Amino acid sequence: MRLVVISAGVSDPSSTRLLADRTAQKTLDLLGESGTAASVGVIELGPLAVDIARAIVSGFPGERLQEAIARLAAADAVIASTPVYKAGISGLFKSFVDVLDNDLLIAKPVILAATAGTARHAMVVDEQLRPLFAFLRALPVPTSLFAAPEDWGSPALGDRIERAATEMVLTLRSGVGRSIADSAWTGYQHQFSGNATRSERSASDVDFSTDLMRLAAGGLG
Repeated sequence: MRLVVISAGVSDPSSTRLLADRTAQKTLDLLGESGTAASVGVIELGPLAVDIARAIVSGFPGERLQEAIARLAAADAVIASTPVYKAGISGLFKSFVDVLDNDLLIAKPVILAATAGTARHAMVVDEQLRPLFAFLRALPVPTSLFAAPEDWGSPALGDRIERAATEMVLTLRSGVGRSIADSAWTGYQHQFSGNATRSERSASDVDFSTDLMRLAAGGLG
């Protein structure tokens, strides 16, 4: 199994990255206990900020950003972690999502996480991140993660991390995400020329017998 962490934290050290790392490690531990080999990679958005901005303006991701997107496309599961600014998710995180192909994360299990300076922003994960990943047709696990400064010393945060990681592992081991993508893929309205590997098609996949294709070929009277 290949896990990929997306971290939009920009401070050093970053509480956003710390929350993602703790979650990734717990997920790796649980996968290991179940006899499933796994690895984790990290996509730090801070160093890619200029590349992301250029891709939004030009419509084309540069080499470094394309490499990060390819790693995300190849992941079996994702841990998405963002800081909260001005009562909302990081603009850097949202901008990164804006350059992703709409097909990239279809049926891919995701743990949603956020950090903030106050507990008053605790609902940002479910009010903003969850709808965003629903649009991308990913599979966010039921338990979302949030950490304010006072949460780091609380056993409750560790309990939530373990619960989210358990949900992730059970989802991965069930294979439901892969089954959904394999079985229902042709039912989606795909955006082509994107980064989703499953959207790759050739001329042999085109149905030339439709009225529209016959008309384009000059075959209709």
